[in-house]
Amino acid sequence: MNSYTNKTHTYGRIWMLVTLLVFLSVPTLICAHLCVHPELAKIAKGLATVALVFYPTAVVEVLTYAPLLGTGGTYLSFVTGNITNLKMPVALASMDSAKVDANSEEGEAISTISIAVSSIVTTVIIAVFVLLFRPVLKDITGEGSVFAPAFQQVTPALFGALCASYLAKHWKISVLPIAVLTLLLIFAGNLAVGVLIPIGVIVSLLGAHIMFKKGWVGK
Repeated sequence: MNSYTNKTHTYGRIWMLVTLLVFLSVPTLICAHLCVHPELAKIAKGLATVALVFYPTAVVEVLTYAPLLGTGGTYLSFVTGNITNLKMPVALASMDSAKVDANSEEGEAISTISIAVSSIVTTVIIAVFVLLFRPVLKDITGEGSVFAPAFQQVTPALFGALCASYLAKHWKISVLPIAVLTLLLIFAGNLAVGVLIPIGVIVSLLGAHIMFKKGWVGK
């Protein structure tokens, strides 16, 4: 397992750097082609408006998601993206179906395989349906479409279905995080999902630990 983990970290870091270079190459090549050279001061000013939110969130997401996704799953998720909406639910659902823990060797394998398959299937499906629905996409997703409200509820529906099974099994430890997140949304409804999820994870861990110490929940 140590050999597997070391190799995963090695290849994971390589592909993270390759992906970063690819992302940066797009605006760089566009600027080079158009002979445009943005001033560093203006770039820094633009980054400053989002850095306070996205940079801390990026660090917190790695610390929060890594124990659940495993080594391979973490690298795959952060390279392919869409972790909150797709990769995390897929990994958790797969491990739950296989009856394995996230921090076990079996969980590592299940999480990595499920995220890899999800990435491939998602890419293929998106490519196929973008081509098929391109002529009518605006009519389906436009504000005047009868389907428009459904597209705004994809994430809540996904997490609601995933969360229902966990709430049914462990309803005692779910009360505190749900109450805390509900209060946060009431008084600070503009908080990003990347902020709410780490808060929910931390509150859940602390609440479960306290309940376990007091004997309110078992192993």
